[in-house]
Amino acid sequence: MDDNQTDLNHQLMLDGNAAAGILQELFGREMTATPTECANCGNESQVGALLAFTQAPGVILRCPACEGVVMRIVETPNAIYFDARGAVCLRLERRP
Repeated sequence: MDDNQTDLNHQLMLDGNAAAGILQELFGREMTATPTECANCGNESQVGALLAFTQAPGVILRCPACEGVVMRIVETPNAIYFDARGAVCLRLERRP
């Protein structure tokens, strides 16, 4: 990837809070403060700190340390596809 393409990608990048609405719809709770760990590099961060790319046909959330893909979310008329292969885990607190 050349420098121009890298610069364009960084210009289009948001933080993980841009995915708050779709994550709320999927999990039925606020998810941006949820801890996660990158399967590629082991970086631990909150979902809201991930790098969000929303210009694709869906949302791509990348690790802020290595830029590896952590989650992919795609909506179709009939379903929402959620792929979290790039996350070692998501830790959801139990509700009282």
